Amino acid sequence: AMLNQTEVSEFILLGLTDIQGLQHFFFISFLLLYLTSLLGNGAIVTMVISEPQLHTPMYFFLGNLSCLDIFYSTVTVPKMLTGFLFGHQLISFGGCLAQLHFFHFLGSTEAVLLATMAYDRYVAICNPLRYTLIMSPRTCLLLAVASWSTGFVHAMMHSVMTSQLHFCGHNHIHHFFCDIKPLLNLACSSTSLNMTLLNVVTTSIVLGPLTLVVLSYLYIISFVFQKVRSQEGRWKPFSTCASHLTIVALLYVPVLVNYTPPSSGSSPKGDMQVSLMYSAVTPALNPLIYTLRNQEVRSALKKILGRKL
Repeated sequence: AMLNQTEVSEFILLGLTDIQGLQHFFFISFLLLYLTSLLGNGAIVTMVISEPQLHTPMYFFLGNLSCLDIFYSTVTVPKMLTGFLFGHQLISFGGCLAQLHFFHFLGSTEAVLLATMAYDRYVAICNPLRYTLIMSPRTCLLLAVASWSTGFVHAMMHSVMTSQLHFCGHNHIHHFFCDIKPLLNLACSSTSLNMTLLNVVTTSIVLGPLTLVVLSYLYIISFVFQKVRSQEGRWKPFSTCASHLTIVALLYVPVLVNYTPPSSGSSPKGDMQVSLMYSAVTPALNPLIYTLRNQEVRSALKKILGRKL
């Protein structure tokens, strides 16, 4: 029965909308968001590398986060932008798998990295005297490598599993990039194992780091309220945490909506709007959130701009 079915060698990404007027509006909006993401995150990476005052664990991880955001928005947004200009986008099977792989690689790395950053805040606030000892350059490097590796292995599992599926029949993907769920909907072979992996492994990649973030903050809050007596003394530790928490919320709220089971009952339209949030909007907001809340980043930025001008 499998022989007379033609294998699909390419897919068509239907994108966000068919409405002509909206396409130009979306093109301009997402182009601006993408440029904001590249400029903002590029500036942070440059600062973290070139400014000795930012050679601390917190900024090392922030530099990693900004790198991730540059790659992350580049996986989906340029293809989406060409879709707004030229209509439906053809993408080869290999291209589709690559997009799926990098989207999940960078996304899950970001989730693990945010947990690492929460741990860094926990040590800085609850164990300040031993901070430089605990968060040594070697430890920071190991934590970063562990974050990137976890993301890579997780994505590899999905891309290998998806590459084993058979695709025949129609090849229209109701999405602006090759995400797992829209692809699984098109497969002719059984996807129950893929679905189980998506529900079990991806949910734990999402919820594991989230649990660590919540635990770190519970420790921080209880420590601050037990040890710190004055009101303004209590607020100071939270000011470095506020930007991190905002970013955690921006990443996790949409991801939890999208990837936690039951994933079968969700609508493609809703999934797409939620994906837009973390693939285009959040990477553009992250640098802003850190810069606006942060004295050190602002002064480093002024120094760099001052040298340039």
